[in-house]
Order: sequence, then C-alpha cells, then structure tokens
Amino acid sequence: MKKIKNIIIAGFFALVAFSCQKTIELAPIDYFGDGNFWQNEAQVTNFMVGIHKQLRDNQFMLLRLGEMRGGTYSNVDRQNTSLNELPIIEQRIDENSPGISSWAGLFGPILQINLFIQKVSAVTFLTDAKKNYFLGQAYGLRAFYYFHLLRTYGGVPLRLEPEVLNGNTDPVLLRKARSTEAETLASVKSDVGKSVGYFGTAASPAEKSQWSPKATFMLKGEVMLWSAKVYGTSADLADAKSALNSITGNTLQSSFANAFAFAQKNNNEIIFALRYAVGEAEMTGVSQYLYSTFNFDNLHYKDSLASGPLLVDPLVIAATNSQQIIQRYGYTFELFKAYDVKDKRRDATFYDYYKVTKVPYAINVRNTALVKFLGTINANKRYFSDDWPIYREADRLLMLAEIANAEGGDPTSYVKQIRDRAFAPVADPTPFVNSTKDKNELAIFSERMKEFVHEGKTWYDLRRMKYGADPLVFKTTSHNFGVLNKTTQSYMILWPIDKAIWTNDPTVNQTLGYPTSKPAN
Repeated sequence: MKKIKNIIIAGFFALVAFSCQKTIELAPIDYFGDGNFWQNEAQVTNFMVGIHKQLRDNQFMLLRLGEMRGGTYSNVDRQNTSLNELPIIEQRIDENSPGISSWAGLFGPILQINLFIQKVSAVTFLTDAKKNYFLGQAYGLRAFYYFHLLRTYGGVPLRLEPEVLNGNTDPVLLRKARSTEAETLASVKSDVGKSVGYFGTAASPAEKSQWSPKATFMLKGEVMLWSAKVYGTSADLADAKSALNSITGNTLQSSFANAFAFAQKNNNEIIFALRYAVGEAEMTGVSQYLYSTFNFDNLHYKDSLASGPLLVDPLVIAATNSQQIIQRYGYTFELFKAYDVKDKRRDATFYDYYKVTKVPYAINVRNTALVKFLGTINANKRYFSDDWPIYREADRLLMLAEIANAEGGDPTSYVKQIRDRAFAPVADPTPFVNSTKDKNELAIFSERMKEFVHEGKTWYDLRRMKYGADPLVFKTTSHNFGVLNKTTQSYMILWPIDKAIWTNDPTVNQTLGYPTSKPAN
C-alpha cells in the first residue's frame, strides 16, 4: 500500500500544474522544467501514473455524467436530509443552471495528456516498445475523455496540442470554437486507432489499474457501437463486434459480489478499474448513498413487517475513516423492486430497510442503501476503497448482445451468461428468450440497468439503445424507461454549457436548442 501511495504522489507532483483562464485550463506550467524533467523512464512512468491519478480524481464526475440523468435516482427525501443535484436528476438543467461547468473539468486532464504525447514522442531514451506502449495509453485515455465530452455536449473544442507550451500565450489566439459532433467523433475514432496501432501486439498486464490494450479495445467497441446506433453509421457495428471479440481471457466471477470485493482487486472479470487503497484513497461520495444513523429514529426495520429488531447500524458504517455518512443521493425503490427476489445482484447492490409505525400499522418509508462499493473495515474503521470498474467482462458480453440484436441475430448466448451468474446456484426462473428486436433491446437494457448500478452507464445506455427508431431516453407508452419528452425536450439530450464559457469566449456557441444558442450554419 505504501508503494502505491508513493508512486501516485510522485506521479501527481510530476504532473505539470496548470493555470485557469476563467473557463478552461489552458496553460500547463512545468515546475520541473524541460531541463530537469523528461530525462528518464522513471519520470515518464510517474507522469503516466499521475495522469491515472487525475482520472481517479474525476470518478464522481464520470458517475454524474453517465448515470444521474438515467431515471434511477430518487428525488424524494427519505431521511430528513436535503438531496444533492436535483436539477440534474429531475432533468431541470438549463444554461443558467447547467449542473456542471467548465466542460465538466475534463480539459485539464486532456491538456496533460497532450503534453505527455508531445514529450514522449520526442524522447530517445525509451525503447520503441516502451515508447509505443506509453503512447498507446495516452491516446486511449485522450479518446476516453473526449468520448465522454461527445456524449455530454456533442461537439466540443478539439485541443490536441499543448498550445501554451508551444509558445501561444495570446488569450485571443487561444480561443477555439466548438467542432461539430461529426468532427469530435472522428477525432475520438482517430485517437482510438492510434492507441490500437501503438499498442500493436502488446499484451495487457495482470494489473488492471492502468490503461491497457484491452481497455482500448473495450473503448473501441463502445465508440463504434455508439457511432452505429446514435449516428446511424451501421458499418461500424462490425468494427465494434471485432474489437470486443478481440478481448480474450476474461471471465465473469462466479459471484456478482466478488467482482467488486475489496479483497479481489484485479480479478479476472475486471478489464480496467480505478484503484483505491486503504490509507491512500477512498471513492468519492459513496458514503452519501448510505443511511444516516442519526435519522433512524428507532423506527427502521430490515423488513416491512417490522418482525425483527430495530436497526441501529446494520452495515457498520458509523466507524467511517473520513467521509461524512449522510444520505444525499438515493436510488428509486422501483429500481430495487425491478430485481427478481432470487437475483443475487439485488442484495449485493442494495440494503433495503423500512420505517414503519405499528399503531396503526403503516409503512411510511421504503429506502435502500448502496452496498455495492461498501469497502472494507481496517483497524476498526471503514474505508470506501473498493476499486471502481470502468470496463469489465459483463459489459463486454452485454455490448455483444446489443450488437447481435442490432444485426438481427440472437443475443441469447450473451444475456444467458449474465443471468445465470445472477441467479446461481439456482436456475434462472425467467430465462431470456429471443424475441423481436425491440423486446430484446428492452431486455438487454434491463439487464444493464441492474448490472451496472453506480458504474456510470445508465444515461449513456438510454441515449444509445433504441425502441424502434427512437432512443430509450424518450418517454413512450411502449416502455417505462424514458426520461425526456421527445416533443419538448429532445434538445436536452445534450447538456448546456455554462454562461462563463460563451461569454468569455465568443467563438463558442451554446448547445443547440437552449435559449442563447445560435442557429447551425
């Protein structure tokens, strides 16, 4: 653990600091100086570790972008505490209250990657194999960030060089308009292709906390699937399928809970995950998805019949190391009820509890605490230090199921593996049966919704997956997953940018559909 901490600290301080020009971080300042840094392999390695540390710092933003608008978050206060980020959860975002600002803060890490690419491309002290591997990581990570920006804003400014370091210090010349969605997607695809090329035939290591060839192929599969279904580039389905099928050697854990267990980091289901460790780092915000013990009020029970003892602290969370335990976010109880009672994922994801009165008997509150990333107890203190998976085998299988369905094929073999694991050791009581394309799509989405709680995927899934010609994100009588009205809210699929961006840089237009947006040329 100490070694991990020292490496991350070294990498963090090796990262160049960057100043902020109101709305976007433009100027990396290399405190080590060109004459002292980029001189040996250890410095390059530590910088790459620092890039991963920045990615981990953005974990909660990735969760926010990929999940909070997905319809699984509750807007009902069930513990007498105010809930956070309700405008996002309730789809009330606008340019005055966009929910996120400064391009979600993702340009800072991108600019560090730009610096890394420029510097490492020029060094001569690395072997070709090591240099190519580092560049494979860098291009893969840059594509990953820009893919999040594409799915959030559509077209964004494409900054692919460390401009200030290259001598451009004029604030006016540093202005950059938004590229189109097509140009942004093309840039993501280009970076993915470069990552694949630089990795070549390199194998992915057993350590899953740094970007690897398998992570790039997972990203390629996801990008090409998005391109095929969101932008109608149907030819990309074949590339998505090929990329995902090129990933071999991973298997589902026999138990769903084991995929996230603190004691089973780097397990064979994980393809790429953000690493947390006791005494080094804890997952941001997870404690705010739990119960507040001071609000139990001697009225909360494990079951709705109130047949057991009153709850005090059944998950032993009061002894947390550093995070405040108070419920600021909650998942809908309807999500909990969507699981079959025999589905092991339900109780490995949620702990359900109830507030009741006995005279007259009534259930006043049905609530859940998130237990999927509960962490571990060390020296009588709880640490939320489970790893956060970005890509795992279950995701690969369900994307392949989605591709098979889009091709008009039978996705049963992929969905069956997910459901068999969910109900093991008993048989699946309602196994997936191949049906129409629309019904299959709903069934696959339902599995993803239950499989990937708190993994930052539901909103993106709603945007990508379809019922007929429309994405699942739109409300319809055909299914109950939609969260936006197609007639009045279709523009809200993309997030608005905050006023500080377009008022300080007049070349940047507001996202189309919002009041201050300009017509497309």
